[in-house]
Amino acid sequence: MFAHSLGSAVLLLLAGSLHAAEAQVAVAANFAEPVKAIAAVLEKTTGHTLKITVGATGRLYAQIRNGAPFDVLLSADTKAPAQLETDGLAQPGSRVTYATGKLVLWSADAAKVDAQGAVLKGSGFRKLALANPKTAPYGAAAIEVIDQLGLSASLAPKLVQGESIGQTYNFAFTGNAEIAFVAMSQVLEGGRLKGGSMW
Repeated sequence: MFAHSLGSAVLLLLAGSLHAAEAQVAVAANFAEPVKAIAAVLEKTTGHTLKITVGATGRLYAQIRNGAPFDVLLSADTKAPAQLETDGLAQPGSRVTYATGKLVLWSADAAKVDAQGAVLKGSGFRKLALANPKTAPYGAAAIEVIDQLGLSASLAPKLVQGESIGQTYNFAFTGNAEIAFVAMSQVLEGGRLKGGSMW
């Protein structure tokens, strides 16, 4: 199984107060489902709520730079939070790595992706989905993998971009792309593959 690791960081932003009964949370799409589960437990145990905005890290970064009133950013990389802290748009010293994400090649078809990723070198698919590498760290990591494999030219006509890793996963889940580079957290449940095949 191939796994390209991505560091994820969280930071507290200057825009709001975490003492409020509701916190505004910007979360990268790869961590959307876990944060929704956390929000449900938080509300049940404390009565506090999270208003969650999901998107690509780059888009969330741009929204914060333009005044979006988020209290917390759960980023898919460490670069965006570091820059926000440097620019004075986050609480100094509030950055923490909360997870290490892993990029995988996945298909909803249980027979499509082999254990060595050789599917990328073949002609057994029309579309390969990846997140926008300009706004989504998982997309940038996918481009790195494609480049390292020397497949940039041959795969270029087959690439389709999602706005975020969430949309990219949906492309493959619905069959609009036969294979996709997605976050491992999207395809595993309880440490086991939910369905399909992955490298």
